[in-house]
Amino acid sequence: MHWILALVPLGASLACSPQAPARQLVPFPDPERWAEDLRILDEQDAIEPPPLGGIVFVGSSSIRDWATLEADMAPLTVVKRGFGGSTMEDVRYHLHSLVLRHEPRAIVLYEGDNDIGFHGVAPSQVLASFQALTRDLHAGLPHLRAYVLSVKPSPLRWADWPLMRETNALLRRACEQDPRLAYVDVAATLLDPNEHPRVELFAPDRLHLNPRGYAAWTAALRPRLIASESRYENLPPRTPEP
Repeated sequence: MHWILALVPLGASLACSPQAPARQLVPFPDPERWAEDLRILDEQDAIEPPPLGGIVFVGSSSIRDWATLEADMAPLTVVKRGFGGSTMEDVRYHLHSLVLRHEPRAIVLYEGDNDIGFHGVAPSQVLASFQALTRDLHAGLPHLRAYVLSVKPSPLRWADWPLMRETNALLRRACEQDPRLAYVDVAATLLDPNEHPRVELFAPDRLHLNPRGYAAWTAALRPRLIASESRYENLPPRTPEP
């Protein structure tokens, strides 16, 4: 059975949404720009190594800024690895440092927001990078489960929502092809009945979530993770070798 949590159909009407702009293929930005951020994470891990065998939350600032993540997902063992402004290709490039060396049983991935809304990457490019990322993941950890969060609509990037919806549809179909992948629709929780962003769930920058927005994400994601991952919490997390 494929893991799909969809709160509303992805094909819902776009009557109140902007029209999708034309988007040409563009290069992804250089992933080496995150070298300093990754060095800081490496130093933190050397001081306090995270347990092996947990659930790595990896992605852009929506993961980095999730201040209540550990409490929201308790009693699951989670490792937060968000770095602001990142893209799908950034996660793939830094996959060993961010994910593989922690030997997780599962990951939760959030990318695509900056790919489209900041760098102008086309949905097809996001999909291709996601497919390459999952191939690399499963080459290193064949049984790893990946929960893929849908790209969120936001007031600031509302003009890009049609392209983000297209990306979500592509990610969802890709997840349907592999039982190790789960598409989780957290975008629907941020839309009102008129298919507009719920501004009360966003920070003043109109892009990032506020605590109410993260509560909405938690309500969508936590039951899925608890149902699928709680059984593995009986196995004590392992500590990396010094």
